[in-house]
Amino acid sequence: MITVLDSLTYAGNLNNLPDLKTNNRLHFLKGDICNPDLVDELTTETDIVVNFAAESHVDRSLLNSANFVQTNVAGTTNLLSNSLKNGVRVFHQVSTDEVYGSILSGSWDEEFPLRPNSPYAASKASADLIALAYAYSFGMDVRISRCSNNYGPNQHPEKLIPLAITNLIRAKKIPIYGDGLNRRDWLHVEDHCRAIELILEKGRAGQIYNVGGGFECTNLEIAAKISEIMGEGQSTIEFVKDRRGHDFRYSVNWNKLADETGYEPRNDFNDGLSQTVDWYRNNYEWWAPTLNQE
Repeated sequence: MITVLDSLTYAGNLNNLPDLKTNNRLHFLKGDICNPDLVDELTTETDIVVNFAAESHVDRSLLNSANFVQTNVAGTTNLLSNSLKNGVRVFHQVSTDEVYGSILSGSWDEEFPLRPNSPYAASKASADLIALAYAYSFGMDVRISRCSNNYGPNQHPEKLIPLAITNLIRAKKIPIYGDGLNRRDWLHVEDHCRAIELILEKGRAGQIYNVGGGFECTNLEIAAKISEIMGEGQSTIEFVKDRRGHDFRYSVNWNKLADETGYEPRNDFNDGLSQTVDWYRNNYEWWAPTLNQE
């Protein structure tokens, strides 16, 4: 039995679980990971906890960091505390490459110091450290994965790729911060989920694993690719004022994950991006209602 606990904030969508009514191995419960009584009850019957839950949009963290600290730090601590209390076998913390800060050249390995630059990244780094403290102090089997930028279907339109696609569908421009030369490594959501499964199956207790997608490019190049796929010209791109503290480049080395689990990304970025464009074109009824939700 897989139990999904989600508070269904603006970014939550039950339509992401289409098999909920037909799959008797999947159970959904609306609730907050910060609720100690609820998490206590759920972890008494749980063998593995995978903490995907997070406030994750950097722009929002610059406007209101308190929500990020509450969910990402206090929520993770609540999950860890009750998992320890109730004998959860493995606790997997899903983190982000943003905890490392920004890197001009080369790639981070898992031993690189944490230097988060946004409230979002700082809250995730804090959660990582608390998770590692539980592993050291109590001997819990805690595993952490730090992934690069995700893309694919069912992603909320506040993120760059779905924002660009849905804007073009609505005959609007793609907003690009600053000069658009900030660089990211892109990871298809299917590869990310497969990496987490491999870490649960073959990973080691107390270890951190970077997860990359193997395709690095600038935000401007992403916008240009999407414009080309959708048959639009460069005039669809609109440069806007840069974000405060905008990290220039992220890049993770995932050799450790590959060596220990056999992980390699399977999704070619160009194919994955085209398929993602098609998904948003064909699922207007999924994303349109999310545009003005808070």
